[in-house]
Amino acid sequence: MLSLTSPRRVRLLSGLVLFTYLTAHLLNHALGIVSLTLAEAGLKLAIAFWRTPIATALLYGAAAVHFGLALWTLLSRREWHLPATEVFRLAAGFSFPLLLIGHVVTVRLGDALFAIHPTYAIVVANLLAQGRQGLQLALLAPGWLHGCLGLWISLRRLEMARRMKPLLSALMILVPLLAALGFWRMAVAIPALGPWPESVMISQRVLGTWRDHLVTAYLSLVAATLLLGRLRALALKHSLKRELSRRGRE
Repeated sequence: MLSLTSPRRVRLLSGLVLFTYLTAHLLNHALGIVSLTLAEAGLKLAIAFWRTPIATALLYGAAAVHFGLALWTLLSRREWHLPATEVFRLAAGFSFPLLLIGHVVTVRLGDALFAIHPTYAIVVANLLAQGRQGLQLALLAPGWLHGCLGLWISLRRLEMARRMKPLLSALMILVPLLAALGFWRMAVAIPALGPWPESVMISQRVLGTWRDHLVTAYLSLVAATLLLGRLRALALKHSLKRELSRRGRE
């Protein structure tokens, strides 16, 4: 039996918190299929929940733990001869922090610097103005697939999970598609609301600069960790060869 503090159990529990956040995020996007008003109402409820002290601690704590374990995997793994599905799952997992960075900048930093209470109207309008709507959708799908694959790896031994595999597979595809459709419907509706005040667009551009800097720092950290991990693996391999050679001469 796994300990509650085993890396595998901690990874699973932290991943469940992040998967819950991402699922709610996608479903909230999907509400845009019905109307922008309904999506805005769902967003208000989501922000109210995730900004409570307990939910905030869970979300950011889970993100820190999950990301830390992912970096440790990059640093400590000696060989990368893995099944293609596992390689994809690991790679997709590193897209989720990009989404979380956007959340921190939009919700937390936007409130702190400009007293902005984020709405779909403002966020989507800004994405359209910057031509980033495709990037926003592209960040959602890999993180969602990472979570789905992680859950399946954990649950596939259960008979009920195997019976539900067709339904789960359909949901894995359907949820991000509905989210994309909802986002598109909102993107069509928002220009009809008219131009936003210049002050709003300026603040959004400032937040976009912060987001770009944080994303650059994050990607640099991932790349540096991967490089150090490969150098570490090569050093260990070289050290092992020297030890075997020394023993062979004795």
